[in-house]
Amino acid sequence: MWLVFLHGPPGAGKLTVGRELQALTGFRLFHNHLAVDLLESVFEFGSAPFVALREELWLSVFREAARGGLSLIFTFAPERTVGPGFPAEAETVVRADGGRVLWVGLRCGEAELERRMPNVSRETFGKLTSVERYRELREAGAFEYPPLRCDLEVDTETHTPDEAARQVAARLAAV
Repeated sequence: MWLVFLHGPPGAGKLTVGRELQALTGFRLFHNHLAVDLLESVFEFGSAPFVALREELWLSVFREAARGGLSLIFTFAPERTVGPGFPAEAETVVRADGGRVLWVGLRCGEAELERRMPNVSRETFGKLTSVERYRELREAGAFEYPPLRCDLEVDTETHTPDEAARQVAARLAAV
């Protein structure tokens, strides 16, 4: 079982690359906004119950997938409402049942992130679509997070989603 942990800032292309990677590998795509949207229907984003349940839900899905030998692609936007120990706990949960984690950092220049922000496709999952709000959150430190491991780093400004997914698939095949 593999957990491909795609991480990067809002607008870096995690879901788009994840979809391409899913088509190449057949791995299931577990987009982080599925849990966010579910919990926001009841709890305010960032509230204590929201934060606790979101991490519990993510980890429970990883655990059950690992137990069942079901490989996943997970999209993760590092931000301050996620506990700093979550990535390590995710790896522990996956490894406990024989799974492996491939840490993939998606990077993109700030100007390109802002250009992508208002894209209509981002509205589907209630993603951040306002450049002004993105700037406010960034300046307030909302996206500050301890550095995440990168077994592979891909610049999504210079690589298409298909090229990025092929790089990830090649890394999986080589490991």
